[in-house]
Amino acid sequence: MTGPAIRTTCCIAGGGPAGMMLGLLFARAGIDVVVMEKHDDFLRDFRGDTLHPSTLQVLDELGLLNELLTLPHQKVEEISAEIGDELVTVADFRRLPVACPAIVLMPQWDFLDFLRRKAEAYPNFRCLMGCDARDIVLRDGRVRGVEAIHDGGPITVEADLVIVADGRRSRMREAAGLEVETLGAPIDVMWFRVARLPTDTSATGGRFDAGRIFVRLYRGDYWQCGYVIAKGKAEAIEAGGIDAFRREIASLGRWDVGRLQADLPDFEAVSVLSVAVDRLRQWWRPGLLCIGDAAHAMSPVGGVGINLAIQDAVAAGNILAGPLKAGELGDHDLAAVQRRRNFPTKLTQAAQIFAQDRILAPTLRRGTGQNRLPLPLWLVRRYPVLRRIPARLIGMGVRPEHVRSGSDLSG
Repeated sequence: MTGPAIRTTCCIAGGGPAGMMLGLLFARAGIDVVVMEKHDDFLRDFRGDTLHPSTLQVLDELGLLNELLTLPHQKVEEISAEIGDELVTVADFRRLPVACPAIVLMPQWDFLDFLRRKAEAYPNFRCLMGCDARDIVLRDGRVRGVEAIHDGGPITVEADLVIVADGRRSRMREAAGLEVETLGAPIDVMWFRVARLPTDTSATGGRFDAGRIFVRLYRGDYWQCGYVIAKGKAEAIEAGGIDAFRREIASLGRWDVGRLQADLPDFEAVSVLSVAVDRLRQWWRPGLLCIGDAAHAMSPVGGVGINLAIQDAVAAGNILAGPLKAGELGDHDLAAVQRRRNFPTKLTQAAQIFAQDRILAPTLRRGTGQNRLPLPLWLVRRYPVLRRIPARLIGMGVRPEHVRSGSDLSG
C-alpha cells in the first residue's frame, strides 16, 4: 500500500475510549499525536456506555469532570439483583472516596466527542475520522508507522510509536503478529431498547429467574436491556419468532407484552454481542503497544471494559510520555506498561470468568422453580456493609490509575 505520508510522534489506531483518552493525555504532554478512527462518527448503539467512579476520577484529575456532567447522563448509585421474587442491593457506590461516587451512564458517542473536543484544543493533536488502519509499517524489525485507507485512498502515518486501540476484533494486533490467549465465555447477550414509562422505577440491575437472566439499565426515557443467553443460542431464539421473544422479555421485565410491540417490531431491533474473554501474551513489540480491548477483551460482567481501557491509557500516558517526548523510548518502557496493567487485567478477567462459570451459566441451565439465592448475595443481603466490597471492585477496579501533573485542561 502506498500513498501520501504523514509524520508524527505517536499514531493511535482506534478512536474508542482507550485511544481517545491516550491521545488527549499525549497532546496534553506536548507530544504530536494522530488518532485514526475508522468510522466517520461515533454514532453506534449498544456500545459500552458506563463510566465508572475511577474513570470519573481521572476526568476530575484532568479538570474536566464538571463539564462532562453537563452532558445528558444518568447516575447509578447502587446496583440490585432480583432472584425470583427477592430483590437484593449488591453494590452501593455512595461511600467510595472519589469526586463522583456513582456510575454514570452516558452515550459513548457523547463521551468520545467530548474527549476529542478537549484534545483538539491542542495544536499537536489530529484526529482522522473515516481512517481505517489496515497494516503496520515494519523496518529493521521495528514498527515505524501505520498504513490506512482515508478518504477512499491509501495513506501512511510514520511514527516513533504506534498504539493499537482498535477493539476486541483488532486487525492491527493480528498484523503485528501478537499471540492471543483465549479464555472462553459461555454466554452471549442480546441488547435492545425499551421505552420507559412514567410508572416505571429507575432501578438499574439484573434479574436471575430459573434459567433466565435479564439486565436493564436506566437511561432516562428508555431502558437499555440485555437478555443473557447461552453461547451460540441467538439463532435458535430468532427462529422461535419475535412474538415468543417479546413474551419472554415481558415476563422478565414484568411488563405488559403490548408495550413491546413498538420497541421490538422484529429482530432488527436486537443487537447480539458475542462475548469473548481473551488477552495478549505480550502487549507490545518494538515500536508498538496494544491497550484496551485490543490487549484484553473483557466480558460484560460488571460493565468494566471501558474502565479497564481508560486505566490502560492513563498508565501508558504516565509511563511513556516522558521518554517519548525526549526521543528515548525503549522496549523496556513498553514492557513497563504491560507489567503495570497485567495484574489488574488478569484479576478482573478471573473474577469475570468465575461469575460466568459459577453464577451465570448455572442459572441458565437451571430448571423452572429452582431459584435460589447464591451465597455471595445471601451474605450481602444479611450484612449490608458488605455492599462496599462489590462497589469497590466494580467502581474502582484493581489498581486504579491517577493522572500525573501536567497542563490544566479545564479552560
